[in-house]
Amino acid sequence: MAKIEVLDDLTIQKIAAGEVIERPASVVKDMVENSIDANADSITIEIKNGGKSFIRITDNGDGMERIDLSIAFKKHSTSKLKSIEDLFSIMSLGFRGEALSSISSVAKVEVLTKTENSDGGLQAFVEEGEVTSMNIVGSPKGTTMIVRDLFYNLPVRKNFLKSDLSEGNQISDIVNKLALGNPHISFKFVRDNKTILQTSQNNNPLDSIYNILGRDTAKSLIPVEYEDNRIKLKGHISNSNLYRGNRNHQYLYINGRYIVNFAISKIIENHYKSLIPINKFPVYILYLEIDPLEIDVNIHPTKQEIKFSNNDFVYGKISNIIKETLMPSIHVPKFIIDNKIKEKEKEVPNLFNIDQSNELQDIIVRDFTASNTSDSDSNTIEDGFFFDLSNDMIEDEDINVEIDFIVDENKFKDEFSTSDIKDEVKPKIVVEEQKIEDLLLDIKPIGRVFNTYIIAESKDDEKLIFVDQHAAHERIMYEKYKSEYENEKINVQMLMFPEIIELTDVEINNFRENVTAFKDLGFDIDEFGHNSIALRAVPMVFGTPKTKNLFLDVLDNLDSGIKTNYDTKIEKIMKIACTNAIKSGDNIKDIEIIALIKDLKSCENPYTCPHGRPTIIEMTKRDIEKQFLRII
Repeated sequence: MAKIEVLDDLTIQKIAAGEVIERPASVVKDMVENSIDANADSITIEIKNGGKSFIRITDNGDGMERIDLSIAFKKHSTSKLKSIEDLFSIMSLGFRGEALSSISSVAKVEVLTKTENSDGGLQAFVEEGEVTSMNIVGSPKGTTMIVRDLFYNLPVRKNFLKSDLSEGNQISDIVNKLALGNPHISFKFVRDNKTILQTSQNNNPLDSIYNILGRDTAKSLIPVEYEDNRIKLKGHISNSNLYRGNRNHQYLYINGRYIVNFAISKIIENHYKSLIPINKFPVYILYLEIDPLEIDVNIHPTKQEIKFSNNDFVYGKISNIIKETLMPSIHVPKFIIDNKIKEKEKEVPNLFNIDQSNELQDIIVRDFTASNTSDSDSNTIEDGFFFDLSNDMIEDEDINVEIDFIVDENKFKDEFSTSDIKDEVKPKIVVEEQKIEDLLLDIKPIGRVFNTYIIAESKDDEKLIFVDQHAAHERIMYEKYKSEYENEKINVQMLMFPEIIELTDVEINNFRENVTAFKDLGFDIDEFGHNSIALRAVPMVFGTPKTKNLFLDVLDNLDSGIKTNYDTKIEKIMKIACTNAIKSGDNIKDIEIIALIKDLKSCENPYTCPHGRPTIIEMTKRDIEKQFLRII
């Protein structure tokens, strides 16, 4: 008996359909692309239960005649290709003729369609890839496709679908991409009887960006426009103040088709190095038009990958255009003095509330001069290390030298590296099993280098101690925040005016899924109108943080796949939060250095920051004497 058999046509069709139609979003993508190819300038997408039970796509496009409708659902039937040669000049979004056939193989489909010159419309019902009935009905010009009970005959595939919310978010993301790529078309997206998105058809990309990505994004974009005899590039790129925590807001369209191309992403991101913080990504919406003979889109069923016949030309041209557009937009921000802001700042508590001058003197003497009592000037502070003991710093009984820095996150330059130091003089990382109090008790700070590293001298051990101010403060903030979270003692500061943040449909639903995590972290957030949230309070552990950027950082990382257990999620969010610590290059005062070292002593793990980088390294007197050939 033969072991190999030829599958029947129905089984073959269902297997193929599974490759093309992976989830409800695949149905929406293929049907909307058909509407665009049919010259529609108004498209309405309606879904229920994440698209699992109901999807309806309505357009005002060309419509279909009876003869076209009767074969439209047959495999590889298409109006876009006539011969193999047409593959080399494809300008339509669809061309394989697989979508309708695949959809009708795994769902129940109803079609209403009418051409401009027809007296009446047509209604057809399709199951298992076959038109079961066709009737004449009244219908406006265009086509309506209704898909019900997706994967009703493939229970295994149906069981692998995610929640209604998750599948709906996938569809919302697809609709956003299609709407951004076609500003000349009016899109309306209705989700469970609620209108989520509606765009105009004025062919202004910035209006679509405003409707989909929000006002703040739209006003922070730089227009791009270039054209020669081989290539045309237009659209918008972000300025140096707009960036996100992932690549979800990078949109590239080639000849009207949404494309994922990491090489182009990297080229664009390289021009933003040193302009935006590390591990952040620029935002862009770019439309590239190129001769279809120079590209190949027939690579993957999703048609989101593309090959260029001349990569060097395309990548080089894009790089030059982005560079020429971006660099002139970079400028030094103007310093604006606002008397109201200055008056408000006076009401903010001092960074350090030092009460009782005699106790402050005790701190200074203990931390700075404990190991230097043999000299005649042991009771004085060395020149260049002066402390302001003015009366306005003396108020209450208790001493509180806790750090609460207010910094600009755009200053972030994590430059910790010893790669430029010769091997012979590289300081050893402190890994000895000893208490941090023993290591730092007798040190005397003597200055800072590069506005980044605190230098202290330990005379008893004959060592120089280097402290990375950013890594050290990050460790202090992390442990403090973690302790407050675990003990449910996070202090929350109400904002005088709520900060309104506009989100996409996917982002607002992602927030809804994680609202408990945000509240546990000390945020007070409410939904505010359509796809917006009102940030009313923030955790005080951040001092005066960039509230919007911090919220978006957390949200972006949730969206990037922090979907493990709850504890891991909180750990990662706290590490994100700690990037609000002192930055490399921040000019901190002497009293702040004392408090920094004091707080570092009390940390559970003072040797590294939450990301594993060293906070302290040391160099012995012996290491230095070797370099001066005092010893061999």
